[in-house]
Amino acid sequence: MMACSRSCSRILGVSLGLSAQLAAGANLALFFPDWEVTSLKNGLIGKHALRGSGLWGGGLMVLLASILISLIGWRRGCFRNSGPCKSMLVSMLASCLAFLGAFVCFITSGAALKNGPFCRFGVSSSNKTQASKYGYPFKDLNDRNYLYDHFLWDSVCIEPSRAVIWHVTFFSTLLGVSVLQIILVLVQLINSFLGLFCGFFEKREIQKALIQWGLLEEYPGDFQTLVLKNGVWNTHPFITYGKVGRAF
Repeated sequence: MMACSRSCSRILGVSLGLSAQLAAGANLALFFPDWEVTSLKNGLIGKHALRGSGLWGGGLMVLLASILISLIGWRRGCFRNSGPCKSMLVSMLASCLAFLGAFVCFITSGAALKNGPFCRFGVSSSNKTQASKYGYPFKDLNDRNYLYDHFLWDSVCIEPSRAVIWHVTFFSTLLGVSVLQIILVLVQLINSFLGLFCGFFEKREIQKALIQWGLLEEYPGDFQTLVLKNGVWNTHPFITYGKVGRAF
């Protein structure tokens, strides 16, 4: 069971790492509408993009969690000789970190899609002349939903020219990635809990078996060392490095 839990952690760790890079890339693209730096230089970037939830939330926080989960799955670094309880507890904490980052990214992306893009749009002045200003033209548009009315995409925002398409594309990407991250994190939380639960009982069962065979006294502090000293690796076919040496 522990081997299955670690295999699952390896897959989930890699998946979370890739999704974190995708989230960070989507958030970076929002800083450069139409791949131009003019809006960024002039400070004309929407507040939701500037919050950078895809960078530090769905990006960095999820990436750090994915590294920890992968290290646990592959038993590398400081988790090389760690027991199942320690590994699974760290995995659960890492999953909570990733969940928090993905959830913040989800909330921010949803709010950004609801409010619409930040762009320059035309307004009517008091002397009936056409003026323009920067803001959120779709925020208070109650009778029409810009997400479904594609006519508004090219007729409202003056600059950047493709502000709506850019906004919808990359914030939808962030929203979808954050949903995927939340699902992966929930799966990893279940996997960590099962690994912790089964690892505890596997340890008890192996200890009981070794006591019955007369290889150990009643629940010693570190029986892995005693097993090695007694040369059990070579004398008993059931107790192997994979069964005992990596179980604790």
